[in-house]
Amino acid sequence: MPHAQRGSRCGWACGRSSEIPGSRRRKINRGGRSEYRVRRAGGRLLQVAGTRVSLDSIVYAFLSGQSAESIAQSFPVLSLELVYGAITFYLANRETIDRYLEAQEQEHDAQRMVARAAGPMFYQKLADAERGTPAIR
Repeated sequence: MPHAQRGSRCGWACGRSSEIPGSRRRKINRGGRSEYRVRRAGGRLLQVAGTRVSLDSIVYAFLSGQSAESIAQSFPVLSLELVYGAITFYLANRETIDRYLEAQEQEHDAQRMVARAAGPMFYQKLADAERGTPAIR
C-alpha cells in the first residue's frame, strides 16, 4: 500500500516511503521536531508505537467528533502529543488509511460470519437474550 507520495514526508517516520509504517517503533528527533512510528501488530493492525492502541481507535474517535484531548483521556497510555501525531498522520495519508480501515472492516465482517457459522446455537442464545426471550435448552 502506498502511503505518502514518493519523496513527500508526513509527520510520522515510516520505515519505507512506499508502504504504511514498518515494524520499528521509537520516537526520533530530526532537526528539533519529533516524529513517531506506527507499528504493525499481528501482520495487519496498525498501532501507535510503544502502545497497544490501534490507529483505528484514534481515527474512529476523531471522525466521530471527539477532540484530541478527549481521545487522550480515553486512552491514558497516550500523550496528547501522540494523539495529535496520529491525527496528523491520518490527515496526511487519508486516502490510504481509509482504504486500510475499509479492509479492516471487511476482514472483521468475514471473521464474524465464520464465527456465526461455527456456533449458530451460541448466537441464537445471544439473540434470544437481547430480545428477552427465554433460551431454548
